Amino acid sequence: MKKFSGIYKFIIFFLLIAFVVSCSFFLFLHFMEFSAEDLKTAAPLTFGNVLFITLIFWILDTLRRKFYTDRPVQRIIHGLEKMTDGDFQTRIEPFPTISGMEEYNEIIAYINKMAEELSGVETLRTDFVSNVSHEMKTPLAVMRNYATLLRSENITETERKEYAAAIDDSAARLSALIVNILKLNKLENQQIYPEVQHYSLSEQLCECLLEFESEWEQKHISLETEIDEDVSIYADAELLSLVWHNLISNALKFTEEGGTIMLTLHEEQQKAIISIKDTGCGMDSNTGKHIFEKFYQGDTSHAAKGNGLGLALVKRIIDIVNAEISVESEIGKGSTFTVILPEGAESHE
Repeated sequence: MKKFSGIYKFIIFFLLIAFVVSCSFFLFLHFMEFSAEDLKTAAPLTFGNVLFITLIFWILDTLRRKFYTDRPVQRIIHGLEKMTDGDFQTRIEPFPTISGMEEYNEIIAYINKMAEELSGVETLRTDFVSNVSHEMKTPLAVMRNYATLLRSENITETERKEYAAAIDDSAARLSALIVNILKLNKLENQQIYPEVQHYSLSEQLCECLLEFESEWEQKHISLETEIDEDVSIYADAELLSLVWHNLISNALKFTEEGGTIMLTLHEEQQKAIISIKDTGCGMDSNTGKHIFEKFYQGDTSHAAKGNGLGLALVKRIIDIVNAEISVESEIGKGSTFTVILPEGAESHE
């Protein structure tokens, strides 16, 4: 194909040059007289000159295309082929600034940026699969071990109930993991859209707290609240309910028996500020930077208490509803999660 392409270009050049030369003859030699013998002698020479000029232009164009088109295109294609094969660490080498290929360097820069993004996505995907496998493997192993023990005929009724309860807890943990994965997947793929409505945030927070009443009583946790009355917002009540459930659940999980949890709600400058503070184990500053990442569990000693998806779910919802969330924590003294919600009355009336 390249051979025929070269011949085709040569013919095009020849025709163009022949046309230019012919026009020049007619234009400048119109008033000059030549004999038939002169024309017969000059014709082959002119034809040869046209062929020679055509050959020179064709060679120059071939060299130009080789260095300024084929070479950069081949380099880009070679890099893209590697990326297509899954090697997202590949980076295409840009050309020197003085080479006159600034346009190709601009394309290469965008491709390298795309490869960097894809590399990050691939790493997240690999980590996600690895973490999901690990998180599912643990409760399944527990269920299998206790199911084996239940088949034994030499266990007491008390042991049987204990083993059944352990299986039930593991099944609940596995179910919660799958539900959170599905919710997070829908949120990240924008398959869930906020259904904005006007409702009482004060009542919603009180109802969420009541749902955890048995848990804080069981752990003898003191609950303190400072909730302003009649704080209403325009937002998706169901999505924000997931936020409060996860934050309160986290506070209960990481607060030891006899500890304290404090929930406050205040209005400031057309914003609702919600704070959930606990006296739990706390975390260092490095953990605080990654706490909203999927499956991140900075405190491995408490890893069994969660699957690392709850706060990732919270962060995604916060982003969707155009709110803000921050965390302050100190090891051994507890953590404080603060959510700032725009009341948004003006934009939805």
